[in-house]
Order: sequence, then structure tokens, then C-alpha cells
Amino acid sequence: MDLRISELMQMQQALHHLHETEWSPLEPEHGRNTILYMIEEIGEVIAILKKKGDRTVVDNAHVRTLFLEEMADILMYYTDTLLRYHVTADEISEAYTHKFQRNMGRNYTEEYKELYHNGQG
Repeated sequence: MDLRISELMQMQQALHHLHETEWSPLEPEHGRNTILYMIEEIGEVIAILKKKGDRTVVDNAHVRTLFLEEMADILMYYTDTLLRYHVTADEISEAYTHKFQRNMGRNYTEEYKELYHNGQG
């Protein structure tokens, strides 16, 4: 199985519809809180890595399941954030592709050297 961004968005809309009386609307005014919830889930991933170790996520099926569940939560909140700001699957796909292409031509070593060794950082 390989989910597309549009499928993730449809799934989140269906989940939101199921809980629309308890959850905040998919509107920009609620986007910041969704980002905060996403950060909380990132913290849960960090806790797993700190407590169990990086290699355990690869080698231990139970820990891997916990890790993947938290990563899925992050992706769900990320998708909710896009929906709250009315971003379409095409828009985020285009932005991602553009950023990828830009990054493919970047020299990170030189950029960071200039940033941190020329008094700018």
C-alpha cells in the first residue's frame, strides 16, 4: 500500500466528519493548535527513540509498531494542518517538488560556512 496525499486528505476529512461535533473546524483559525498537537506527537517519537534507542525501532517489532503509530499521528496532524489552511494536494505536491529540485542544486556545506563564518549567524 502506498497512500497518495489526496488519499490522506480524504481520510482525514472523513475522520473529521465523524468527529465534527467534538473537533475544531477545518479552518485557518485552528491551524496553529493543530501544529502544536503535531509537535506533541513528534515529542512522543523522540521519547521512544530516547527510551528504546534508534536500533530498537528497526530490530524490535513491538517498538517499531509504537514508533510507526506515532509517526502516523504526526502525518495525520500534518494533513489536518494542510486542510485547515485549505491547501490542496496539488499545491503541496508542487511546493514539495519545487523545494526538492532547489535542494538538489544546493551546496549545504558552503551555505552553512558562509552563514556561520561571516558573522551572520
